[in-house]
Amino acid sequence: MTEAVQVPAELSAGVPAEQRGPGLGRDSVRLMVSRGAAEPGHHGFGELPDLLAAGDVLVVNTSRTLPAAVDGRAGDGRGRGEPVVVHFSTRADRWHPAGRAVDGCWAVELRSPDGRGSTVPRAGGPAGTVVRLPGGARLAFQAPLDPGSARLWWARVAGTEVHELMRLHGRPIRYGYTDRDQPLEAYRTVFAVDSPGAGSAEMPSAARPFTAALVARLVSKGVQFAPVSLHTGVASAEAFEPPYAERFVVPPATAWLVNAARARRRAAARRQRPGAPAGRIVAVGTTAVRALESATGADGRVRAAAGWTELVVTPERGVRAVDGLLTGLHEPTASHLLMLQAVADDGEALRRAYAAAVRRRYLWHEFGDLHLVLPD
Repeated sequence: MTEAVQVPAELSAGVPAEQRGPGLGRDSVRLMVSRGAAEPGHHGFGELPDLLAAGDVLVVNTSRTLPAAVDGRAGDGRGRGEPVVVHFSTRADRWHPAGRAVDGCWAVELRSPDGRGSTVPRAGGPAGTVVRLPGGARLAFQAPLDPGSARLWWARVAGTEVHELMRLHGRPIRYGYTDRDQPLEAYRTVFAVDSPGAGSAEMPSAARPFTAALVARLVSKGVQFAPVSLHTGVASAEAFEPPYAERFVVPPATAWLVNAARARRRAAARRQRPGAPAGRIVAVGTTAVRALESATGADGRVRAAAGWTELVVTPERGVRAVDGLLTGLHEPTASHLLMLQAVADDGEALRRAYAAAVRRRYLWHEFGDLHLVLPD
């Protein structure tokens, strides 16, 4: 779909919007709007209330970003060892779809420092390899998450509890396209809530530009908010690599709210009532799509659900509950683009939108600009 669209390196957002100039805030980003086959429109993110209608529902991910990057040294314990950075991705708990995890293990990604404050990819393992962590803790590799890949491994930490390790010694995961480290709050959204023992390795970034003032404007407009949680793992996936299993919750109130909005929309369409509440279900971020669609049956009805999801939303599978998507701009090889095609239902229109984003110098990645995909 977007393979022909080349994204220049200078279009990577190196710092948060509020650091790009005086008087700017989180919401000082641009918003591209795609509606079916029409040419994309271009707006400021602050115009979002004008683009939605009373009765529309924004589904937001409340997962809180963790300080999931921790320095360590890998080796056999007889020397200082090789400096590494451990990215804690997903906790296995008592069960995990991969089936090889042991209670208390974490899926981790091992990376090498790049000398500029970021990291570069590095294979994990082999089984039995030990990484010494701050405070005397030790991490031991158990088995690869996927036998065909050396990127993510199940590992066990001894000598501390991982969330306490992250609290004392962790920092947010960041990649080489960013200019410098940022405080943890820069990676948390206005919707984030504290959930002991849970959180995301990386920020559900589509919600980052929302501010309390903008949320108030949307509520005043009649737009409703429906919370879900999906605790994301590391996003440094290889080209076209599908997402791994992640924990999610769709609470009963959200299932009811989404079902009620869809019922009102169907009823208004049958009566052909102009000006009736739109009732569109717009997911804020691909994580919100994955959570909500994981709780939606083939009949299109959303039911309260919690657990692990391995769902990969593709154009062939389609979407059952989501009508629109507010998301960042994704790399041409990202598997998230399959989800965008499923929502947009028009791969060529999506290609034109990405080409327009490059021409107009939109910014990519978690501190970048946003893309709103709405029904035609």
